Amino acid sequence: MKFLNTFLLLFCVQLVLGQGTLGDYKRSKDLKSQLTNKVENLPGQFFWNEKGDLFWYDRATAKGKEYILVIPQQKKKELLFDVQKVLAAVENQLGRKLEYRSITNDRITLLDEQQVSLDLEDFQWIWSRKRNELKQTGPSERKERNVGSGYWGRRYADDEYREIEAPNKLQVAFIRNHNVFVAPKGKLKDARQVTFDGNNQQYYSNRIQWSGDSEKIAAVKIQKVEVRQLTLIESSPKEQLQPKLQARDYVKPGDALPQKSPVVFNLKRNQLFVFDISLIENQFDISDFSWRKDGRAVTFEFNKRGHQEYGVMELDANSGVSRFIIKETNKTFIDYSGKKYRTDILDGSEIIWASERDGWNHLYLYDGKTGKVKNQITAGEWVVRKVIHVDEDKRKIIFEGSGRNRNQDPYFIQYYSIDFDGQNLKELTHDDANHQAVFNNDYSQFIDTYSRVDQAPVAVLRDYKGNVMLELEKTNLNTLQTLGWKAPEVFTTKARDGVTDVWGIIIRPTNFDPEKKYPVIEYIYAGPHSSFVPKSFYANPSGMYELAELGFIVVQIDGMGTSNRSKAVQDISWKNLKDAGFPDRILWMQAAARKYEQMDIQRVGIYGTSAGGQSSTGALLFHPDFYKVGVSSCGCHDNRMDKIWWNEQWMGWPIGPEYAACSNVENAANLKGDLLLIVGELDDNVDPASTFQLVDALIKAGKNHDFIMVPGMGHSSGGDFGEKKRRDYFVKHLLGVNPPAWNQY
Repeated sequence: MKFLNTFLLLFCVQLVLGQGTLGDYKRSKDLKSQLTNKVENLPGQFFWNEKGDLFWYDRATAKGKEYILVIPQQKKKELLFDVQKVLAAVENQLGRKLEYRSITNDRITLLDEQQVSLDLEDFQWIWSRKRNELKQTGPSERKERNVGSGYWGRRYADDEYREIEAPNKLQVAFIRNHNVFVAPKGKLKDARQVTFDGNNQQYYSNRIQWSGDSEKIAAVKIQKVEVRQLTLIESSPKEQLQPKLQARDYVKPGDALPQKSPVVFNLKRNQLFVFDISLIENQFDISDFSWRKDGRAVTFEFNKRGHQEYGVMELDANSGVSRFIIKETNKTFIDYSGKKYRTDILDGSEIIWASERDGWNHLYLYDGKTGKVKNQITAGEWVVRKVIHVDEDKRKIIFEGSGRNRNQDPYFIQYYSIDFDGQNLKELTHDDANHQAVFNNDYSQFIDTYSRVDQAPVAVLRDYKGNVMLELEKTNLNTLQTLGWKAPEVFTTKARDGVTDVWGIIIRPTNFDPEKKYPVIEYIYAGPHSSFVPKSFYANPSGMYELAELGFIVVQIDGMGTSNRSKAVQDISWKNLKDAGFPDRILWMQAAARKYEQMDIQRVGIYGTSAGGQSSTGALLFHPDFYKVGVSSCGCHDNRMDKIWWNEQWMGWPIGPEYAACSNVENAANLKGDLLLIVGELDDNVDPASTFQLVDALIKAGKNHDFIMVPGMGHSSGGDFGEKKRRDYFVKHLLGVNPPAWNQY
């Protein structure tokens, strides 16, 4: 028996030998810099000039970033400017040294073939390409972004005083005592009151809009509700010893929402029209409020709470008739936040509209007068991903689509054009890769950059038919491969339904030994708002290579419940966010392990951030026999605690028992494995109290776990500290190795 125990111990040591060691940590630490700029002439961003006959782009080289000018008519490309020469010229005039990275893409403007404008070191400069000379032309025009003003949930102050000038510049409209007034410009004493029913609980918004002829105004009366405040404690402010209290407007699922009543006032007729409120009851929101150019009507979009009804509405400014132009309904949810598209043609005589009504996201042409569908523009078991351009004169649309080529990864983006009547669908790109296009202003040419996770990028210039005009860059992975880097392997198998293909990638360490067993770690982000497995080339996607280097096989998978496939695939997530595609993910890993015996799926870890934080904890709670170790950052652990728009979009309204069923907090007692929770105390994206409440539930359930709160940090994975703790956690609990001290590597 003693011999057997010794044998098993030696066997286990052999399994982990060379995994999670100090040497692995050192290689992991160095890997990020080693993989940077190792794809020679890797193209970055592309920028057309205003005329659309020239463009420039940056490319990464071993020596640093270069800037390339392309002259399409001459099929010629050349150096836009020599970075060192430009920096030397600036340094000479300013009398101080500059860093190479002082020049960034957002500071460059191509004026013409011979002149480039640069905004550097608080000054504007013109670089003459012909003479290699630099001229200072004035102070910088760059406006520094106010970091403190960017909170996503900030409520617009629609009750503050503002004067809205009419197009004829002779009149202004404004709010006084919660009602709408109109006055000759500069003569507020002669103001005329337009509405009389506003008060401090039902007030008119200052977002007043004039018709183009200055004869009518449109406004919205709002039924006021109290806005929930998210309270945050900044424990360690830089400027003082004592903690500070912060607050944010933060509406959560189930909260009361303001209800809006659109009105139109005809100044000549002295007539007020109020939209029929019965058509827009129980609003989540009304938006995109605007006049028709001829002043005949105002239109807006109505999103009914629960997201199962969405409408394009019209209030006739001459008759007062209220109506739906388009009424979109769905039994589950309408993905308004990710797939809504609308373009009005010829002042609303026709409307191009996106819908998933046939089970796939496609475009439809509506008659704007009758509200009837004239024809479906795109069709088939594939999806329109994004409309790029609508040409009213030629009645043609350019768009991104994916899944149309059955021989390719269904997530690969390709570019197409099609006529309004659904005829003449043409492929503008076709190579078996993920494409990204940048068009010039008249859409006669576009730069096409395409790659795969296992194929280096290629960049070409194409004409409007998709024909290649000029090859720009063709890179390779030779230098990366000399470092031991291996491209992610694309792996696919069937989902739980036995029909849907599930796609993912497998990443191995550079010193991968086929004779060893490796624990598997899944990086998860499973929100139904998109798909997440990378499709274009990145040398180190999401830092997964650095994690793999410690002795793991790292995977990322798009299960059912995510977007960019059929409506049925995405609907798996409806009122069921705890699903997160786990049945498909587990099947995928089991299939991969059957093919690759090095994958030890008895030791599976998982990590994620935000929605991935919710899912990575959910993996251990709802599938504890498969997932053994989890690291969860700033997760939404109960959808009732998070922001309203994201959670009601997928979990529905009113709040039902599904919210509790999907809650990590409510199901905390199910924990079996090892769990590390990380949260920033100033997270104003996902209420950090959601993580605190999970910790509280785990303590009350007597469940061992680990928890890190990062002072001063917002919505993130925990920064460098959190990253180190995450890697150590997997090394300790999946490899059974005590991580080396941080100061050793």
